[in-house]
Amino acid sequence: MRPSGGPLLEAIAAGLIAGYAIAIPVGAIAVLIIHTGIQHGLRAGMVAGAGAATADGVYALLAVVAGVAAARLLGEFQTPLRLTAGLVLILIALRSLAGLRGPRDDGAPAAAVAAARHRRTFVVLLGLTLLNPVTVVYFAALVLGLPELGGAPERAAFVGAVFLASLSWQSLLAAIGAVLGRGPAHRLRRPTTILGSLVILGLGLLVLWQAVSGQA
Repeated sequence: MRPSGGPLLEAIAAGLIAGYAIAIPVGAIAVLIIHTGIQHGLRAGMVAGAGAATADGVYALLAVVAGVAAARLLGEFQTPLRLTAGLVLILIALRSLAGLRGPRDDGAPAAAVAAARHRRTFVVLLGLTLLNPVTVVYFAALVLGLPELGGAPERAAFVGAVFLASLSWQSLLAAIGAVLGRGPAHRLRRPTTILGSLVILGLGLLVLWQAVSGQA
């Protein structure tokens, strides 16, 4: 006789595997989270990671609720998603490079500035991860290969496990960035920021090229 917790544990295991599989591949989002940690510290990096993990959770939720229909709908909009993601990446890179000239002091309290930056970071990483072509492709494959998860508790457990797996990995990236941006490595912040910005710029241009040329 199958234990009562069997299906729930299987859903959690499937969600953890899917969450790490979608989060671990190194790409624009990983670079952005590390870059944010380098520039603004651990808390900002964690906020960026939370935005990315939330997007992964949203895709997992769509997978268990809407199934193949949602994947097909996303596939129809893949080119505009690529174009938007590429442009946003380029703007982020240019903004980061422009910020090297020095922070602007508009007279606002430091706490208010940090809070506003964290909100903006969360929204940007959430949106970019939703627009990320790699995430869209993975989501389509996830929907097509998703095993039967049973009822609502199993589906909720799957989505929650995807989010937690993704969040744990993104948090590790944020910590790596924070370490690179402080302590003995602090003097490397400027060259690392420049390198990270150029990498993000290159990724944005690559995404645009793939969108225009129709490459996968």
